[in-house]
Amino acid sequence: IGRWHAGHESGCYEALDDLAAVPKFLGRVGKHGLAHAYIEGHPLRKGERVPDDFFDKLREAIAAIHQRGMAYVDLEKCENVIVGDDGQPYLIDFQISWRLSKWLGGELFPMRLLRKRLQQSDWYHIRKLQRRTRPDLMSEDDLKASYHKPFYVRAHGYLTRPITKLRRRI
Repeated sequence: IGRWHAGHESGCYEALDDLAAVPKFLGRVGKHGLAHAYIEGHPLRKGERVPDDFFDKLREAIAAIHQRGMAYVDLEKCENVIVGDDGQPYLIDFQISWRLSKWLGGELFPMRLLRKRLQQSDWYHIRKLQRRTRPDLMSEDDLKASYHKPFYVRAHGYLTRPITKLRRRI
């Protein structure tokens, strides 16, 4: 499983290597690891006042990821967004990102629908992150939408929370 996860995440980094918001992929490390360039900065924190254009740039990065038929999926954890010392957003940790090639069925109906839902959850989580850091830059509609958790995000929590708790206990 570790090799599969490392291979999947490596593939994501390689597919996004030209995006400014994704650290440069440096390669695999052993069977289970990978390395990317170090970003001077710190993980996004709740209540942090990021630059005014931070979320515009984060939305541009997510849009570029979606245009490549992927979904980031892991924006629920604000620690996966690095606030660079240059004030720019950087995305790390693509382990659970959605990336399924056409030859593996990624364009078949059920997979397209799942990808679309995961991409929609990316947009929800960006609004939620912005509400927690820079709500002053949000429109009234976006602010309201940030409090409305879509059913598929709630369902994911109900399904995975018990597994996560068990895994942490073990």
